[in-house]
Parts: sequence; structure tokens; C-alpha cells
Amino acid sequence: MARRALKLASLAAAASGIYLYGNKFMDPNDFGVVRVGRAIATTAVITYDYLTSLRNVPYGSEEYDFLKSQIKELFVSFEDTPLGAASLAQVHKAVLQDGRTVAVKIQHPKVQAQSSKDIFLMEVLLLVVKQIFPDFEFMWLVEEAKKNLPLELDFLNEGRNAEKVAQMLKNFEFLKVPRIYWELSTRRVLLMEFMEGGQVNDKAYMEKNGIDVNEISRNLGKLYSEMIFVNGFVHCDPHPGNVLVKKCPDSGKAYIILLDHGLYQVLSESFRMDYCRLWQALIKADMKRVQKYSRRLGAGDLYPLFACMLTARSWESVNRGIDQSPVSASEDVEIRSNAAAYLPQITQLLNNVPRQMLLLLKTNDLLRGIESALHTRASASSFLNMSRCCIRAVSTYQRSKSHSLYRRVHISLTEALSLWQINLYELFLWLKGSRLGSWVIAFLSRMHHST
Repeated sequence: MARRALKLASLAAAASGIYLYGNKFMDPNDFGVVRVGRAIATTAVITYDYLTSLRNVPYGSEEYDFLKSQIKELFVSFEDTPLGAASLAQVHKAVLQDGRTVAVKIQHPKVQAQSSKDIFLMEVLLLVVKQIFPDFEFMWLVEEAKKNLPLELDFLNEGRNAEKVAQMLKNFEFLKVPRIYWELSTRRVLLMEFMEGGQVNDKAYMEKNGIDVNEISRNLGKLYSEMIFVNGFVHCDPHPGNVLVKKCPDSGKAYIILLDHGLYQVLSESFRMDYCRLWQALIKADMKRVQKYSRRLGAGDLYPLFACMLTARSWESVNRGIDQSPVSASEDVEIRSNAAAYLPQITQLLNNVPRQMLLLLKTNDLLRGIESALHTRASASSFLNMSRCCIRAVSTYQRSKSHSLYRRVHISLTEALSLWQINLYELFLWLKGSRLGSWVIAFLSRMHHST
């Protein structure tokens, strides 16, 4: 059954492949660091492949009619026009004979065979550039492509990632991950539950559908804090096309739908603990610990630049405390101008940090882009959620390394106290921002002056 699905879906992909390079379906965010070589080197080859695929099965021929009849056996309907297309695959909506509506993700023809050539070409080009510009430190791009591209091309691996993250985050009722239909999936075709909604950066869609923008931003932060700091298993492609939002008409609750699970970063325990402690130091504006843990993560003397890259804040804001004030327009301009000025140092830093950091930096940038679009960037709640996850992660790690019952109890009590302090501070912020809180503060102020 799965092989027949692959053959039939490949025909459908060929029939609709011409849509790939139309602006209607191309997502420019899809071309990240790993795929930039592919975008340059294979556009012409892939396009030619689509245009000639149909010639292998002439329209109106017996084989064409036979394949069409086979599609009808598997699907009640199959939309030829893709819902979306990217550099590696495209997605179609279909209905199975048993009435299930599914999304069919189909890998483009010959992508598997072409990918090794793309990586080789990327490596040659980067070596040539490095000979001309010795300070050019982007050879890590090749290593990342060699590691990540084969994983993204294996759709069965993507299905396993989807199931793993759904189980890992099952306590988050607001999260939806499409169910995988294994009996109809292969390495090149993935059939999953069909889910739809508005893109997570579409503020107008949320306002129109009565979805609380701040709640969505908070919940997205909770998801990624849990993945990064607590579990060390991180969805690394959260661009708006892969993160949807939808309000359930029955319950009135808003859901986050997480799609495209091909690219995950697994964090080692030592890296995750250093990263937790670094973010705790950044939130507390503890510069000594910022320096200590930045150096442990490979930043060396460039730790101020590293802190600015992680937070997307100026060094002045990092010293003052990144939770003390939102990003101003002037600070945003300063960051952008400095990015160009410090390009050699940035390339050196990217070459020195652990490879695990590279996809996290990309993920951070994508999440900040979403927050900027929703105007929720640098909110206090996001830092509070990060703090909670860091405290839980560090405490769990310390308990696992302790052989003393007294020590484990002490760690648990310290953890509970720290989390209670965060909850109390969050309550204070809520009271401060609410009408009830304003009334209470005004009443207490009057009582104070009267005495």
C-alpha cells in the first residue's frame, strides 16, 4: 500500500510541480543556512525535471489512465494544486476512501540523488572563496548540510520526530501535532492528519477570529523553553508556515499547530546545562556568570558579542537587564548596523561555538521574528517562562547527580521556593497591569498617605 501511495503521489507531484517556483506557494523563509547551496545550484535542474516528468507518462495514454484509476482507488479526492511547496517537497490535500482528510507530503523527484552533488558543489565553492578571502569562516555550513540534509530527506524520520515531540509535550493541551499514518508513508511520501489555521505571525487573522495574541506568544514561548531547556529536543524550523494557530469553535480555546518535523536539534546534557545557566545569568544581568558560561560555550573573548547575538539586544541593555525594557527603535537600528560592522567577529564566533548552537541561533531568530510581528517581543512573561524551565532543568540535573537524600531534598525545596518567587512576581505584574490591581495599589497608596 505504501509503495503504491509513493508511485501515485509522485505522479501527482510531477503534474503539479510547476507550481513550486510560483510566488503563490514559495516560502522565502524555507531557504535557511542548510538549503542555500541547493537554492543556488539546483533550481534549473529541478525545474527541468518537473517539466519533463510528465513526458514519461503521456497524457491520455493507457498508463496515464491506469495510474489515474489507481489514485481513485486510494483517494476519494486528491488536489493537484499543492497547498504549499518548498525546496525539498510539496504538500497536497486529499481524502482517503475511509473519509479521513489527509495532508500528503511528497518529496520532489531526484532530490535524494541530487543532494550529495549539491553538498559537494557547496564545499568546492566555499573552499574557493576561502582561498580568496582567508578570513572567510563558513566551512561549518558544509558540515551542517552533510549532517542535516539526509535527515530532512527521510520522511519516516520526520514522522518519528512528530510522534516524539507530541508525546514529550502532551501536557500542553494547546499544542496540536498532526497524527502520522504509517501504513501509507515511505521515506519520500508522508501521509498525516490534515490540519489548517492561520500563520502564527498573522495578527490580523488572530484579531478577526478572537484569538488572544499575547496568549499565543506566551504559549509558543512555553513550548520552546520546554523543548530547549528541559528536554533538549528542539524543533528548529519554526517559521510562520510551520506554526499555525486556530480557535476551536466548540471550546473557544486557541491551539498552536506545529508542522514540518524534519529538522530537530538534540542537545547534549552538558551543553543544555551551560545554556540554561547562561540564560539565567542573562535574565538576572549577572555579568560574571554571563562571561563564565559564554566562554564555556566557546565564545571566548567575544562573549559580549555572543550575549548580544543570543538576546538580539545591545550590550548596554544586556548589562541593564534584558527584561527591564522592550527593544526601542533606536536600539533595533543599532543592532542592525553593528551586525554588518562586526561580520568578521560574528563569523569567527559561529565557527567556534558548538555545532548544537547554530540551529538554536536560527530558531531564536525565527521566534523573535514572530514576536516582533505580534508586537510581544521582550515581554516579561516570556522571561518568566524561560526562568521556570531553567530552574526545573538545573534542579533535575542536580538531583540526578546527587547521592545524598538530604542534598536531593534541599535541591527540591530550593527549586520550589524559586518557582514560588516567580509565581509571586508574575502575580504582582498581573495586578500592576489589571484594573483591580490599579485600584488596590491606589487604595494602599491612600492608606499610606493617611497614616
